[in-house]
Amino acid sequence: MSSTADAQPLLVTGGAGFIGANLVRHLLRHTAAPLVVLDKLSYAGHRESLAELEGEPRFRFVQGDIGDGALVGRLLETHRPRAVLNLAAETHVDRSIDDPSAFLDTNVNGSFGLLEAVRKHWRGLAEPARNAFRFLHVSTDEVYGSIAAGERADERALLAPSSPYSTSKAAADQLMVAWHHTYGLPVLVTHAANNFGPFQHPEKLIPHMLLNALEGKPLPLYGDGRNERDWLFVDDHCAGLRVVLDQGRPGERYNIGAGRECTNQELVTKLCALLEEERPARTNAALRAQGASAYTELISFVADRPGHDRRYALDTGKIARELGWRPRYGLDEALRETVRWYLANGEWCRAVGHDRRRLGLGAEARA
Repeated sequence: MSSTADAQPLLVTGGAGFIGANLVRHLLRHTAAPLVVLDKLSYAGHRESLAELEGEPRFRFVQGDIGDGALVGRLLETHRPRAVLNLAAETHVDRSIDDPSAFLDTNVNGSFGLLEAVRKHWRGLAEPARNAFRFLHVSTDEVYGSIAAGERADERALLAPSSPYSTSKAAADQLMVAWHHTYGLPVLVTHAANNFGPFQHPEKLIPHMLLNALEGKPLPLYGDGRNERDWLFVDDHCAGLRVVLDQGRPGERYNIGAGRECTNQELVTKLCALLEEERPARTNAALRAQGASAYTELISFVADRPGHDRRYALDTGKIARELGWRPRYGLDEALRETVRWYLANGEWCRAVGHDRRRLGLGAEARA
């Protein structure tokens, strides 16, 4: 058990989303803390992602918006958590291109409302509880913008977001830092690389490609397919968040990444090879119906995303030096676990629903 393992609850916002649902399970496994999960169940938050936790005595789910100050205030007053872990966000870049308003509403205005409710609660705590309290805000490497070849962004890098999504996250990050410097709120901010693993919404690259391949549909790569990302297994990310919560210094930022960039084309080729091992193409009737004998034959290239960042790369030296965190999973090992999870959980994929149509071209391009 880590130092998080005490009797005081933790409030996890966005806990029915991809990273949130994995973090809830991770905290239940590795701590003794009761968990209160707040999620408004937008397109990316699903009760199905927490279904087997119903009845767990340390788990309580509340449907609601982080911007609802009265609700958040009641939860804080009732449960007296020792920390708030904020994972509530609209996250898909393509969706943000089509409708930025939802991203500004949740990621900026919602974060502001949550901050104010937490600040009011924290200010009223007795000194020992006030000193122990933490607010952990989970952000993304995308706030740093595209990183030149051979370079990595450390926590001192300027924020240079490119998309409506990353801009909304950068704005929330700056709110967090300002509330620490101005009011003393003990905030921690993390920036994570591209996550993957169980319970990820089918609109994201890895599950999108896996499900399309199984159905014999095209595997569409944006542009030339050579955009680079650092791929971080979600359980490694959750372990990093727990370490930051337990040991991080208030007011600090921490990058959490795996340090293994690969192009989107390389990644999809790896997925095709793993699918061939787990469900050989010769056994896939949908693939044969397309006249294809290998999953890689489904790879195609489509119009690029507007403003598509070329490369993300994080310097994770700070979290390694100061907190001792390093990723545990290798990329191939984690991809294999992910492929096997999606093969075994078709019912979850159908329940969350998504037709995997192309998003992110903007209303003007669609017209």
